[in-house]
Amino acid sequence: MKKLSNRQRYQKSRPMSDVRQSARLELCAAAILSIALLGCSGPEPASAARTSDGVLAGGGQGVAASPGGAGALDMAGSMQVASLQAVAPVASDGAGKDETVKLITPPHARQALLEAYEAKKDKDWDQLQTVLQDAASDPVLGAYPEYWALHHALIDQNQSIPADRIRDFIQRNAGSYLADRLKGDWIITATREGNYALAASLAPLVNSNSSELCALLLAQHMTGQTVSASEALDTFKPNRDCWSMLDGLASAKVVGWDQLEPALREILETNKIGNARRMAALMFDGREMADFNAIMKNPKRWLSRQKKPEGRAQTELVTIALSRMAYGDDRIPNAGYVQAQWAGRLPKSNMEWVWSQFGLVAALNVELDAAKWYRRSGSGPMTDYNHAWRVRAELRQPTIDWKQVHGAILRMSDRQAAEPVWMYWDGRALAALGKQADAVRKYQAIAHELDFYGQLASEELGYTPSLPPAPRPVTQAELKEARANPGLQRAIAMFDLGWRPDAVYEWSYAIRGLNDRQLRAAAEVARQEHIYDRVVNTSLLTQGEIDFSQRFIAPFEGRVTAKARLINLDPAWVYGLIRQESRFIMNARSHVGASGLMQLMPATARWVAKKIGMVDFTLASVNDFETNTILGTNYLNMVLQDLNGSEVLATAGYNAGPRRPMQWRSKLAAPVEGAIFAETIPFTETRLYVKHVMSNATYYAMLFTGQPQSLKSRLGTVRPEPDRKVDLP
Repeated sequence: MKKLSNRQRYQKSRPMSDVRQSARLELCAAAILSIALLGCSGPEPASAARTSDGVLAGGGQGVAASPGGAGALDMAGSMQVASLQAVAPVASDGAGKDETVKLITPPHARQALLEAYEAKKDKDWDQLQTVLQDAASDPVLGAYPEYWALHHALIDQNQSIPADRIRDFIQRNAGSYLADRLKGDWIITATREGNYALAASLAPLVNSNSSELCALLLAQHMTGQTVSASEALDTFKPNRDCWSMLDGLASAKVVGWDQLEPALREILETNKIGNARRMAALMFDGREMADFNAIMKNPKRWLSRQKKPEGRAQTELVTIALSRMAYGDDRIPNAGYVQAQWAGRLPKSNMEWVWSQFGLVAALNVELDAAKWYRRSGSGPMTDYNHAWRVRAELRQPTIDWKQVHGAILRMSDRQAAEPVWMYWDGRALAALGKQADAVRKYQAIAHELDFYGQLASEELGYTPSLPPAPRPVTQAELKEARANPGLQRAIAMFDLGWRPDAVYEWSYAIRGLNDRQLRAAAEVARQEHIYDRVVNTSLLTQGEIDFSQRFIAPFEGRVTAKARLINLDPAWVYGLIRQESRFIMNARSHVGASGLMQLMPATARWVAKKIGMVDFTLASVNDFETNTILGTNYLNMVLQDLNGSEVLATAGYNAGPRRPMQWRSKLAAPVEGAIFAETIPFTETRLYVKHVMSNATYYAMLFTGQPQSLKSRLGTVRPEPDRKVDLP
């Protein structure tokens, strides 16, 4: 029988035939399948437990690190050594390592569980019912088949809802992730069926997504409880249940033009026309909606038939039409048309928003005239998204007008202006304007943040960021308590079976509300189990005790470093990139099909394999450690060389394709700091990715060398160069 700590835990979903075969072999080899897991519930913030919390929902063939020292890495520094250990130092407190309670899983129960899982995947609900009783006797995961059956009963319109069984399940599993999830499912179903009293009675939820919250808000409104417009709009996401909630509140006049108009404009700024049309239908009547649809097809043609608008609806339609003139290749002549034909026919605030849309579209195309349009938008209210791009447009100017930067940040809401990114750039603006004391206060407010802008703020204060002191190691008693958490037990068992999405939800729910010591102990359990993404994400939640050996874990016994050094790549940068790409999940797979530690697309992997002469390459091997890291580091190096050795550009190219940073660089009018280039990347995913990778790399360099490191130096300067053809995929 395998020891749990040696099992590989990286499969997103191992083929069930493999799981079954493995189970049969173990059942034949032993009378029972015992799982060394211990028990007690605990809980990540509510918003994270029902999402993948930023980590790709993948997993693969894990590499079990040796439980001893730093392995093959020849790097200095006691902090770094601890970070590279497969199992971090644990304080001795007299608690014996073997003092465990084993939960005995009967062979027939685990086999039935696997069959229930297969039946759920195949939507064979009769088969699920056949094995349900035996599957439910699994002491660790037995609640799952019962949940699957009850969830299906809730959404199957051909079945009556088994209310008594659902209430019994929730009561028996009180405090668990599945009980809370089933309550959320029931709230959605009850609200959709008009049983508002039942839905409202099921509140509160410990953890919830937008669909559940919107359904609950509608149920509360329909049962006479007060629901505010701000609460509704803050909760809203464009899904079925939120649209229903908004429909109900709009009909009841709880939300009206004052709330819907900015919501519609916010959607239009993202250019999601279907969602915009749905929001517009809450504001406009049938004739006005015909106008809205015509505007979305051809705004200039529609405008050519309009006179000076009368009334709020017509004024808003003309405003929207003028804003749509910012899109497409004719923005400059369209701006002339807007100014000549309409500038005096709309209220000033409406025209200011129109010009902000010209600024936004230009900024997203990294065009220098974006700042010009934004300056015409005055001081009118804008969305957070648009405020941010107004600042970025100023930062890309060949000579930065820091007064404009400061003024743009002043127009933000207090909440947005307090974000580290804008605190930093406001500090830079204040320093440039000679207000050094004010600038220092801005930097000091964020210098403690262990991220991109916290590091940069530290450097502006005159010291190079270094590692925080290592906290006291977790004790054996604390580890034992973590292993006694039923939610973590379930999560570990599901990681072992390859049920990664549900395992992540279970884990996140289980660590909700834990203190720093408990979080570090849970992260340490994840390290011992080689579930590296949970090590990082759990440790990131601590507030007072900062354990870089967990947050910046460097697994695989130095083999990543070896691959990097073979081609003269900085190992810290490679580790920083992998931490962001896959969180060290070997078989991670993105929504676009990228695979493995370094998230290679199949076509890219095939191209690189051919380029470097990898004769034994197959697509099936892309997730293998050796294949993935050889191909990934070689491709990263090719991108780096093609982009003049700039890690900032190469990181952007690795995420968005090497063609794009070439284009963004070509539109610069003068050299810019690497931080400015990173902050003004027009793709949100790539912008965040670059900042995370570069910050990660700086911290890994500290760990690997034991020396302070400068993020600003690593970012360097990006200089304008002509656009050119890129041969890389």
